[in-house]
Amino acid sequence: MSNTYTIIVADDHPLFRAALTQAIGTQVDGADVLEAEHLQHLEHQMRSEVDLVLLDLHMPGANGFSGLIYLRTHFPSVPVVVVSGNEQPSVIHRAMHFGAAGFIPKSSSMTDIIDAVKTILNGGQWVPADLPAADQAMDAQDSKFADQLASLTPQQFKVMVMLTEGLLNKQIAYELSVSEATIKAHVTAILRKLGVYSRTQAVIMAGRLRIEHPQDEAVK
Repeated sequence: MSNTYTIIVADDHPLFRAALTQAIGTQVDGADVLEAEHLQHLEHQMRSEVDLVLLDLHMPGANGFSGLIYLRTHFPSVPVVVVSGNEQPSVIHRAMHFGAAGFIPKSSSMTDIIDAVKTILNGGQWVPADLPAADQAMDAQDSKFADQLASLTPQQFKVMVMLTEGLLNKQIAYELSVSEATIKAHVTAILRKLGVYSRTQAVIMAGRLRIEHPQDEAVK
């Protein structure tokens, strides 16, 4: 009897998401492929048994590495593969350091993508073969920050991401359907856990999660 796998493709680009879903569904034996177009939808789907998540770094509800760190913190048993148009070596290394099981550039051939998926389902890791060595100093900084983020509750993590988007407490309270007093309490807890004294410092610190969107680079 062959193995069955539940795989989620999380990407806000419908054409790429559909193509990847179809390829995995037809070329990976036993694959049941689900789709998610934003982090909230993905979080809902994670409540069931999931074997693998293919995650875009740029999608609604997630800033850069925030979605990856959120999944690795709150669903540690589920491997996450980053599938991104940003192929900078530093981005790939940071994704792996933040707990990704693999990094697949969107420019990869479908053959390589399927090979990567199969490798990771079998317990391995996958990165581009020509990836240069990592910066050890950056690794140490990311390790400390990842540990601090791991101490946040799921709700605190959502609040922190919204802070980086420039939302006020009142706006965050509305988005999360809670009182403004609850948000103030979350912000206080976030500052304490991150070891900072103001929301401005927290936003600057959380800026480490951001990476430049490849489309933004193209217009420079």
